[in-house]
Amino acid sequence: MTGVLRDLLSELMGIPGLAGHEGRVAGAISDRLRSLAGVEPRSDVLGNVWATFDGDPGAPSVMLFTHMDQLGFVVRRIEPDGFLRLERLGGVPERALAAQAVTICTASGDVQGVIANRSHHATPPDEKYRVLPYRELYVDAGFDSADEAAAAGVKIGAPVVYTPRAMPLGANRVTGTSVDDRAGCAVLIELAKRLAARDGGPTVHLAFTTQEEFNLRGALPLAQRLQPGIAIQIDLMLASDTPDAGDLGEMRLGAGPGMSLYSFHGRGTLNGVIPHPGLVALAEEAAEAEGLTLQRSAQTGVLTDLSYVQLVGEGVAALDLGYPMRYSHSALEVCDLRDLEGLVVLLNALLARIGPEFRLERFG
Repeated sequence: MTGVLRDLLSELMGIPGLAGHEGRVAGAISDRLRSLAGVEPRSDVLGNVWATFDGDPGAPSVMLFTHMDQLGFVVRRIEPDGFLRLERLGGVPERALAAQAVTICTASGDVQGVIANRSHHATPPDEKYRVLPYRELYVDAGFDSADEAAAAGVKIGAPVVYTPRAMPLGANRVTGTSVDDRAGCAVLIELAKRLAARDGGPTVHLAFTTQEEFNLRGALPLAQRLQPGIAIQIDLMLASDTPDAGDLGEMRLGAGPGMSLYSFHGRGTLNGVIPHPGLVALAEEAAEAEGLTLQRSAQTGVLTDLSYVQLVGEGVAALDLGYPMRYSHSALEVCDLRDLEGLVVLLNALLARIGPEFRLERFG
């Protein structure tokens, strides 16, 4: 499965899909789902894509989802000399921007550019050790004038992403753009093959959601439509196995999928997830039965769209599962294919354990 996941993940990472502009990614995912016998993906006004695998009507239904969008920029201004100014979309770290290759997506085709980095020989001493705010940066896309940019299809509001790429890193790892969360998309596509061939289990709505990197609420209308009893969200979990991240926890690449026991964002949102105890127990049982190590995460400063989905209707039993990832929100993120493979196995085993006897009440 590792080779299949590598190819699938690399394909998905190669497709630009800024939040609110996920059409190409949605199309690729829909084609993959449609290739499975009896599976017909659907879409809604926000662009969410999902497929329903019918199951035991006595068991609570499950919305299993991941986001397909990525963070990036939009064109804010086109200078008279053809340089482009950007506005950030999502949690883009300013210290990781200078000299990055970017792709501007237009109706006429993709345009390549680079976020300018002042020539070293012309950089004054006080700037050499300063992170430039994004508003001071500009993109050089090879234009000599605003008219030339317009002729290439570049307009204010055009989506811009780190230039898509995926590269092998060692025997089992992949680095590149939008590992967050094309890795989750690859996992769910691979899981869809098993759901299409299963016998038994609950109804599962397998969903690929939009605008997570924008406001974390693209999944909300879909959850309101589907009214699941259970919501399980797949996303990255912060790896703590690098020299600069050891105090984050005990999450290591290659050591298995992860489960969040606590997330809280703060900074105005005052939201997070404390997972449903019954789902935590099911995940632990499934991992043990499959011989998997299930890593555990508890983080402040982390937020997923599950934080909002859990509050739909009368409340939804919620659990965040995922995979360790390094260097989040940079142009080169890193994950381990063995963790993704383990996550597919874990999800398949967990879903098979959800039956009519599962209690949605948190305590009782």
